[in-house]
Amino acid sequence: MRLLKTTLIALLALSPLASHLTLANDGSITTSEVARLDKPWAMAVLPDGRLLVTEKSGNLLLIASDGAIQDVGGVPDVAFGGQGGLGDVVLHPEFETNQLVYLSFAEAGEGGYGAVVARAKLQLADVGSTLVGLEVIWRQAPKVEGQGHYGHRIAFGPDGYLLISSGERQKFDPAQDMQSNMGKILRLRDDGSVPTDNPFADQGGVTAQIWSLGHRNPLGLAFDSSGRLWVAEMGPKDGDELNLVKRGINYGYPIVSNGDHYDGRDIPDHHHRPDMQAPAITWTPVISPASLMFYSGSEFPDWQGSALIAGLSSKGLVRVAFDGEQAVEVERIPLGARIRDVKQGLDGSIWVLEDDRKDSKGRLLRLAQ
Repeated sequence: MRLLKTTLIALLALSPLASHLTLANDGSITTSEVARLDKPWAMAVLPDGRLLVTEKSGNLLLIASDGAIQDVGGVPDVAFGGQGGLGDVVLHPEFETNQLVYLSFAEAGEGGYGAVVARAKLQLADVGSTLVGLEVIWRQAPKVEGQGHYGHRIAFGPDGYLLISSGERQKFDPAQDMQSNMGKILRLRDDGSVPTDNPFADQGGVTAQIWSLGHRNPLGLAFDSSGRLWVAEMGPKDGDELNLVKRGINYGYPIVSNGDHYDGRDIPDHHHRPDMQAPAITWTPVISPASLMFYSGSEFPDWQGSALIAGLSSKGLVRVAFDGEQAVEVERIPLGARIRDVKQGLDGSIWVLEDDRKDSKGRLLRLAQ
C-alpha cells in the first residue's frame, strides 16, 4: 500500500530546518537535519560512522553525526555543469586495511565530456584529511557533447568485482553500440582491468568491459543480500525502470521501452521484443530514481530486505519488496524535496541527501524511529 502523507509534505515544504518531524508509518519516522550542503550527490559511510559526501561542484566532505564538516583534499578537477560534476563515492570492500576510496566524476576532453572512475587512498586526520595517489581506472568512451546522462554509479559485488553504471549520454544509439561503453553496466576488477569471464571479454577494448547493455540513465546500482544486482534507471517519458541485471543481457533501450521519447515519438513497448529483457517494475508517472540501496538494519525491522530508491520528481523514498526475482512497490515515504542519495547508517538509521530544495542548496538528513 502506498502511503501518501500530504501533511508531512506540507510541513517539510514550510520548514527550512525540517528537524524532528514525525511521519506515522506503523510507528514513526523522525527526520533530523544534520548539515546544509551545496548540491550534494552521493555519500559513503565510513567504519567509524562518519560520512564521505560529494558535492557536484567538486567538493568531498567528511561529515560527523553532529554535523561537523571537514573538507577532504586531493580531489580531482571535475567538469561541473548540467548533470555533470563530482559524482559517486564508494569504499573498497577492504577499506579498513587498504584505505581505498573510489570516486566518479565528469571530465572534459577531446570530443566533449565523459564520466570517469578513479581511486585513491584516503588519509584521515583531525585536520587535513586528503586523498593520496589518485589514479583513473575507467573512462566513458567516446567523449561526446552535452552534459547529461552520465550515470556513473559505482558498486562492489560480493565477489569483489567493481560494477559501474554508464549512461547513454542522451545520444540514444550508444546503448546498443558494442563499440561504446555508454548505455551499459560495466564489470571490472578493482584496478580497472577486465575479468576474463565477462560475457564479451574476448572482443577486447571497451566491449570487453560490458556486463549488460540497453540502458538509458542508470542512477541506482546495488546488490541484494543474495548477490543479485539491481539497477534503477531514468527511462524516457513515462518509463522509469527497475531492472535485475544479468550477465550479457540486453535491456532494450532505445529499441524498446515502456515509455516514449520526450519529443513525442513512440518507442515500442517491451512486449514487442521478447528477446530483450523487460523491467521488473516500470513507473508511470515516473519517480526519477537517483540512487538505490537494500536495507538490512534493525531500526526499521519491517523494511529488512527491501530496496529504498531515492526519488527526485517523486520527492521522497520509494520502498520496493522482493520475492526472489519478483519486485513490487509497497510504500512511499514522502520527504518534500528531491532526494539524491540514500544510505544505511551503522546503527540502522537511514541517511538521506536532499538535492537543491527551494530554500537551500541541499541537506543531509537522518531518518530514525
